[in-house]
Amino acid sequence: MQEIAIRGPLLSACSPLCISSPAAGLLTSESYDPDNSGFISTERFKDLLETHGSELDPHKLEVLLALADGNADGKICYQDFVNLMSNKRSNSFRRAILQGSRQLKGCSLSDEAGLGLSQRLVRHVAYETLPREVDRKWYFDSYTYCPPPWFILAITIAEVAVFIYYGFKLDRLVLQVSSPSFLKSPLPYHPQLRAQAWRYFSYIFMHTGIEHLSLNMAMQLLVGVPLEMVHGALRIGLVYLCGVLAGSLAVSVTDMTAPVVGSSGGVYALVSAHLANVVMNWSGMKCQFKLFRMAMALVCMSVEFGRAVWLRFYPPAFPPCPNPSFVAHLGGVLVGLTLGVVVLQNYEQRLQEQSLFWIFFCVYTLFVLCAVFWNIFAYSLLDVRMPPLP
Repeated sequence: MQEIAIRGPLLSACSPLCISSPAAGLLTSESYDPDNSGFISTERFKDLLETHGSELDPHKLEVLLALADGNADGKICYQDFVNLMSNKRSNSFRRAILQGSRQLKGCSLSDEAGLGLSQRLVRHVAYETLPREVDRKWYFDSYTYCPPPWFILAITIAEVAVFIYYGFKLDRLVLQVSSPSFLKSPLPYHPQLRAQAWRYFSYIFMHTGIEHLSLNMAMQLLVGVPLEMVHGALRIGLVYLCGVLAGSLAVSVTDMTAPVVGSSGGVYALVSAHLANVVMNWSGMKCQFKLFRMAMALVCMSVEFGRAVWLRFYPPAFPPCPNPSFVAHLGGVLVGLTLGVVVLQNYEQRLQEQSLFWIFFCVYTLFVLCAVFWNIFAYSLLDVRMPPLP
């Protein structure tokens, strides 16, 4: 068994990494990376696989070929090759290598024909959310719709049901917040009732009107369901609920006299995390009309946020109680751009193995603790004039 020595600026110059492999020969930066850039061209990489492929494990060879075919920029990073050969790649790579029944085709997933409706949906979701071809192939072959994306669907059904209930109870569907009984529900967050801890979450089931509900539900379903199909209910639920809690706590700290309603905190956490991942992996994202899709998502977010800002500063129907705050949207965006990006960034890599996840999770936990102490002590210390109880 000979060794393949990988040298490049991504690895330590004083001690190049050596990986045991059945392949013959020695990979050096002089022969495959003459510019010392840390990358191998896909043409040279395929030549290497053709020369030594018969000596490699067939399943590892299939993953290497998929890695070569999936890079649109025409080059392979040394570190990707090193991680794969040393089995330090993401969990999806390890599964693809270790499971003998797993077969990766050399062609692109989009070239596969004769697919049923459900398979086309899974393929579409793979291209919408995953930037690497090898991950898309693994997801396409392994996804079984069991369990279905139940979290987002259950939250959406509950929010619509509550809205319809209060629509009949308040006898209005548009601008429900102007009803005297709107904030008397046990669900909205109200600064006078901030000691009732469930309100920091339950406010997502109340919306100011059908226009508010429609925009949130559209973004929640169009973005949340595909993300949950790929990343699972645990990850998506974590991002969503962290955005919800951050939204209400952000209002209690920065807009201390305003109530909060609507699921925008959770929705904006998911949408901003997804858009950030698309931007960071722009060259690898193969979804159709990705620029148009991103523009439409940003337009919907801007319209909904602008409506919330307008409503907050519009003269309240029942002064001195102000209209609901818009700060929850910003809290959700911050969660999505930090914790959400890390949670969604690495498909099938365990969260407990990601150091950046724990850093952002600790920062988020610190924010929650600080906000809790703020709610306990700051209102009395600052002598905030509270709006009357609903």
